[in-house]
Amino acid sequence: MTLEQLRIFVGVAEREHMTRAAEVLNVTQSAASAAIAALEARHDVVLFHRIGRRIELTEVGRVFLDEARAVLGRAASAEQALSEFAGLKRGTLRLVASQTIVGYWLPQHLAAFRLRYPQIAVDLAIANTEQAAHSVTAGTAELGFVEGTIDDGAISHWPIAHDRLLLVGTDPVERIDNEWLRSARWIMREPGSGTRSTFEEALRIRGIDPESLDIALTLPSNESVLTAVEAGGGVAVLSALVVARALNNGVLHALPFEFPARPFFALRHKERYRSKPADALLDLIKENTK
Repeated sequence: MTLEQLRIFVGVAEREHMTRAAEVLNVTQSAASAAIAALEARHDVVLFHRIGRRIELTEVGRVFLDEARAVLGRAASAEQALSEFAGLKRGTLRLVASQTIVGYWLPQHLAAFRLRYPQIAVDLAIANTEQAAHSVTAGTAELGFVEGTIDDGAISHWPIAHDRLLLVGTDPVERIDNEWLRSARWIMREPGSGTRSTFEEALRIRGIDPESLDIALTLPSNESVLTAVEAGGGVAVLSALVVARALNNGVLHALPFEFPARPFFALRHKERYRSKPADALLDLIKENTK
């Protein structure tokens, strides 16, 4: 069994189509078929059902797919570790970050990183806090940057910057009490987002059950929430970074509801290999935020 056979098997299994997989993997269809046949023959198993022109994973194939992915992942980690001996001349840094951080805080640091280490590729995924933590745990991202709190014993997390949340709406309000909060029409981020979890915690401190709010819309991004509030759809809690332009233009007003400073957290798996590019990015962020 070779890594190339595993790579071909995973490619075919994910697409359930031999020709398409061969094209993506840059091998001939006959080479892809031969690799699958060799695996099946060597271990006396059937990995795919052949149904006309279609193929489907068998039960054995589904189990083997998880194992094959894990082996390829470990092989990629080993290759990356060896490549770093060139001194940050090759490699890929895989990151995951929340929308607020990707849109407003991280780009300046990635631009500086690119200038200093132009041969290091950066693979950046966008996810909410829960999803980002899962990516770091699973090893699909080495570093995460989120604004929500994390409760996962496998992950190290520490404050790396700070942000401020604001309650905003189209009309000014002189005073906000619990009755106002319960009667307002809310535009919210999706469950699992750091912005929403921080706001819900602030409500609980005031003795308000977040479920009691009148939630008009739940939207998947800062920009969609901002647009809905600007259109008069309700009020919302968003990062000061997100609403700065709308506040400066007078489109929105900051309402009198105080939030404590909100930290941005860096995430890293406690036991996985600490790559040089990841350390270099963290050092650069620390250098630029002194």
